Amino acid sequence: MTTLALSLAPPKDRARVRIAYQVAMVFMGALLMSGLAQLSIKLPFTPVPITGQTLGVLLIGASLGPSLGAASMLLYLAWGFVGMPVFAPDAGGAHATGSAALGFASASAGYLWGFVFAAWAVGELAKRGWDRALRSSISAMLIGEVIIYAFGIPWLMAALHAPLAKGLGWGFYPFVVGDVLKLFVAAGVLPLAWKLTRRGSDD
Repeated sequence: MTTLALSLAPPKDRARVRIAYQVAMVFMGALLMSGLAQLSIKLPFTPVPITGQTLGVLLIGASLGPSLGAASMLLYLAWGFVGMPVFAPDAGGAHATGSAALGFASASAGYLWGFVFAAWAVGELAKRGWDRALRSSISAMLIGEVIIYAFGIPWLMAALHAPLAKGLGWGFYPFVVGDVLKLFVAAGVLPLAWKLTRRGSDD
């Protein structure tokens, strides 16, 4: 099976055009993540902001597949590491970059690194057809969410020397409702996009 973006790619016998398309998709995914990161809400009781990034990770991973999805996330992290203002801004509007954003001392870095693995996992499941029906799409997106938290919460606890209760209070509970909503949005968009793609190919 294939993923949504690759189903729309130029055929394999047009290798250069197909590669250019794939590179463009990776770039567009990183660009989308950069934009969604700016949709940021800073809560006073946690160092981790609410952003649109989780929705982006799920959509990009499912659309591009494991390799291209993970590559898009790595490109996004690379932009932030070299100094581009692509991560969520702090309360003063400044953007952390380099090791200040991605290093061990950053409370949010675990979530950022988790994006890479979540995109890969969701992409792999989408490649197996999980994104073509609502029920299986929800399962795929839920697995992606779990991976992000599995990286984010322990990293936050280590960075802030916080116990589990504090880690959950800062890095999990404030985001559950929003992430569930984003999960359902992503899970609904992919099957709908597949139906529209098939309908368009039949016209």
